[in-house]
Amino acid sequence: LIELLETHRAVLLVSVDNVGSKQIQDVRLALRDEATVLMGKNTTIRRVFRDYFSRNPDSPHRGLADMVGGNMGFVFTNGDVAKVRETILSFKVPAPARTGSVAPADVFIEPGPTGCDPGQTAWFQALNIPTKIQRGQIEMIARVHLIKEGEKVTDSSSALLQKLDIKPFAYSVVVHTVYDDGEIFDAAVLDLTEANLITKLLTGADVIAALGLELGVPTKCSIKHSINTAYKACLAVGLGTEYKWAAVTEFEAFFKNPGAFGPAPAAAAAAVVEEEEEE
Repeated sequence: LIELLETHRAVLLVSVDNVGSKQIQDVRLALRDEATVLMGKNTTIRRVFRDYFSRNPDSPHRGLADMVGGNMGFVFTNGDVAKVRETILSFKVPAPARTGSVAPADVFIEPGPTGCDPGQTAWFQALNIPTKIQRGQIEMIARVHLIKEGEKVTDSSSALLQKLDIKPFAYSVVVHTVYDDGEIFDAAVLDLTEANLITKLLTGADVIAALGLELGVPTKCSIKHSINTAYKACLAVGLGTEYKWAAVTEFEAFFKNPGAFGPAPAAAAAAVVEEEEEE
């Protein structure tokens, strides 16, 4: 663990709830050229961290010790963190709804034949699922919201999904936290694109400009607006007084004869075309 910490720039903290050993092994194989997956007992990992940080109190990895808990592991890499995360999440396996597990998503059952014989009608009624008998089997007549996200799966819901041969969930190794070159942040940051960052930067600049204008404090973001406002005020003074300069003179000429600054009248343009045709 310590050797991996000292030889890798980035660490991805992952959760492996509901993930089988075969799935983890597949992830290891996929990452073998760009990352190292480390799993272990939390008590052992905490002890190693405690001993290491007692000898290295200024280590930038100290924050990782507080995140050890639950079914988790580490992925060490010197490569592209976003690419490693994408590879990890690509190994998603369909899974049945096991009794007592927490649903990661809503589960709906669409109307249609169930393959169950009419003798099981009472069982569907106990689940408040509307049915009818069609061609010797039970048929659901409406869409059913069987399990809500975040709820625990009940015995009856699990049994129904098993009868219908439905595997509603898909589990994968989940990256929840990233350590990268001394910084620890939520893995959701990796979803930000260059366009997202530019949009956020421009939004922040607009807010700073608005604050600067409201408070009368010049900033790099507001100075162009201040100069524009001041220039308009100067033009207004020039138009209302005898003090003139080139820009004011041009504006006065425009106000006296706006047509002189616009495009040529359509009729005149048509006349020119007719004269050319006659020639």
